Amino acid sequence: MILNPSILSLILPSLLQSLLVAYAFATSIRIAGEWDISSGSERQLGLERRTYLVSTIMNMALTMQLLSLFLFIFTADALHSQLSGAMCAVGSLNANAYGYPVLLLKIVNFLLCGVWLVINLVDNRAYDYPLIRSKYRFLQLLAPLILLETVIQLTYFLNLKSRILTSCCGSQFGSEGSSVTASIISLPTAITALIFYGVMLAALASGIRFLLKGIGAPLFGILSGTALLVGIVSVVAFISPYYYELPTHHCPFCLLQGEYSYIGYPLYLTLLGGGLSGISCGVLASFRRQGSLLTVIPATQKRLTAVSLALLGAFVLLVSWQLVFSGLRMIGD
Repeated sequence: MILNPSILSLILPSLLQSLLVAYAFATSIRIAGEWDISSGSERQLGLERRTYLVSTIMNMALTMQLLSLFLFIFTADALHSQLSGAMCAVGSLNANAYGYPVLLLKIVNFLLCGVWLVINLVDNRAYDYPLIRSKYRFLQLLAPLILLETVIQLTYFLNLKSRILTSCCGSQFGSEGSSVTASIISLPTAITALIFYGVMLAALASGIRFLLKGIGAPLFGILSGTALLVGIVSVVAFISPYYYELPTHHCPFCLLQGEYSYIGYPLYLTLLGGGLSGISCGVLASFRRQGSLLTVIPATQKRLTAVSLALLGAFVLLVSWQLVFSGLRMIGD
């Protein structure tokens, strides 16, 4: 199964990415420790040339990382037809002990890589690179996670055998599933929907407030992260059954299949993209006092806020449209 084209398209770029990140990690230690923008020494000039190289390498490697999340989800869903007992990506991820850890790491790294790319973009627009130490210390925390993901992902695919009998999504996302999923599914639909819309509207209102008045970026970042978490829980708790029009079907992965018009991809793309943009806006607020970034950061924050509002708004509209026009009724009946 390791020779599957989709698997190879994940493994090979991941190995290349790990080599690039390892080089960037080693270089970042020296840059963070020896950087002195006021110096005109040969060593400092060498560090400045290296930071251009590292920045280019990381932009390429982390962009690959962002794309790999959706490619991994697509691959996991496509592989279910080759595994006994699997009906969607749940069966593929349950085929061994490494599937869900890879997915979790990919989501975490998706968010962290996105934030690093935003910080790097802002830093490169200033003449004195005021965030150079901050972003490379951040990279020193991020790089081990990316390397760990590469190792676990490779282990997952190496241990993926077609003869393995795996479980379907009904057992994972049903009342007899794990304690976490069972607890989410058992949440009252009306209360969960109220929390969902309350958090989403609070995040959207906070973003609009920042766009209009230029205040509250940290709050918007926190609410965007909260909206991302609540959105994921809500998909399992009550949103997915409205797409399936079946109150007992809570799987968040079957939404990725053609039977449901691949609606899972726009749902997750808008939710993750909106959450990431909002979180990045909040993170940049801690650097606004840097002299050379006094105009760069506010302008970048406003663009990130506009993107976040558009994506989170699109997510809410997609969900609301289905809740209104679905043949299923779980609220108020």
